[in-house]
Amino acid sequence: MFGQLSDRLSATFRSLRGRGKLSEADVANVVQEIRIALLDADVSLPVVRAFCERIKERAVGIEVSQALNPGQQVVKIVHEELVHILGGEQRRVRFAKKPPTVIMLVGLQGAGKTTLAGKLAAHFASQSHTPLLVAADLQRPNAVDQLKVVAGNAKVAVFAPEAGNGSGDPVVVARDAIAFAQQKLHDMVIIDTAGRLALDDELMSQARSIRDAVSPDEVLFVVDAMIGQDAVNTAQAFQAGVGFDGVVLTKLDGDARGGAALSIREVTGAPIMFASTGEKLADFEPFYPDRMASRILDLGDVMSLIEQAERSIDADQREKFAAKMAAGDDFTLEDFLDQLLAVKNMGPLGKVLGMLPGAGQMKQQIDSVDDKDMDRTAAIIRSMTPAERTNPKILNGSRRLRIANGSGTKVSDVNSLVDRFAIAQKMMKQMSKGGMPQMPGMPAVPGMGGMRPPKQQQIQKKKSRSGNPAKRAAEESGESFKLPGAFKGLVD
Repeated sequence: MFGQLSDRLSATFRSLRGRGKLSEADVANVVQEIRIALLDADVSLPVVRAFCERIKERAVGIEVSQALNPGQQVVKIVHEELVHILGGEQRRVRFAKKPPTVIMLVGLQGAGKTTLAGKLAAHFASQSHTPLLVAADLQRPNAVDQLKVVAGNAKVAVFAPEAGNGSGDPVVVARDAIAFAQQKLHDMVIIDTAGRLALDDELMSQARSIRDAVSPDEVLFVVDAMIGQDAVNTAQAFQAGVGFDGVVLTKLDGDARGGAALSIREVTGAPIMFASTGEKLADFEPFYPDRMASRILDLGDVMSLIEQAERSIDADQREKFAAKMAAGDDFTLEDFLDQLLAVKNMGPLGKVLGMLPGAGQMKQQIDSVDDKDMDRTAAIIRSMTPAERTNPKILNGSRRLRIANGSGTKVSDVNSLVDRFAIAQKMMKQMSKGGMPQMPGMPAVPGMGGMRPPKQQQIQKKKSRSGNPAKRAAEESGESFKLPGAFKGLVD
């Protein structure tokens, strides 16, 4: 979503590197580039003006003039201002003191309210809540049936007494749903309301009637992030006609320019609370302004990456692997396969790598990553015997041919995997000695996938030992390895 904006801002900041001092003219040029980048991203003009004025005021002051690295200080200022216009701190849902907590979704037709209702329900169900989806969209054809399907996929209950398709009273359905939730001990009610293709009085009147009937704890405005500047106009209309407490951005995985996300919060004052990033139920996350600002500036989002790993990877598996590494046991192809599958559970590899700092500078390589390479690698390992997985050194020519035929690959693919595994095994030995730090909950996956190993590792050269005892000790322990290097083999 923010790819174009991120590229423009990153290019602007690269021009500041190595500057010992920034003049007012330098600052003015940077601010002008930021202004153009934001306008190109379809950010609202009043928001752009206010944003750039704040940056210029801070950048020409003592905050930058006395900084040891003025360029980095400007990036810091822009990051802080981005966090500000995105809402500052993350806003959580307000739960009712007496259940059920009632959440009402409003927005135009096509914004993705029904799918979002299922994602929201699945999100809270994973936190031990018992949500109830309510089919109060009785206008759109098959809206009720769609919500039933979504509820089934999310494995949550649904209240749908009316068939819809133009019949039934949504206000009565919403009111009855509250009583039903209390009777069945559901602690959360999520009401899917009707939308229209365009704003009209009937839409606003119905939404107000449902709001008044159920007194929701949260009214969430669901908006398609791809509609650009119209998102702000629609948000203002709903704010005036119905009122809402928070915003949910859908379709953040699209190729729109992202201006809506940077405009809605500043224009309406309502916080962005959630973001939908794909079609699957799992493609949904709370909205963190600071993390989104870091993504826009290509500073990475390591916290989200860690949380995603912790959700996707079994805790027992992590502890078992950590204990094995601490004990100094050999890293086998069986372990390699486990780590491979663990990373695959985190989602598309390109998306995972995109959360690393500086990912924007490797965009071409990341875009070329093929998740099917992981499937081919897994097939090769599964075609090996237990003895071969434990000790790849026994893999002679005939064994490699058998494995290639069994996995539907080529002998060259088997050879490539064995070479990558040797690199991974070496790195794991260094890591077990404290040589390479590992993110909490994040499996080590060096050399995984169908990519070639890093160029500096393709040709092993004997390095001379440093004459400095401290430096030599660091070299021998492998402390020069850094976390991004564990991923470099994936995209080189």
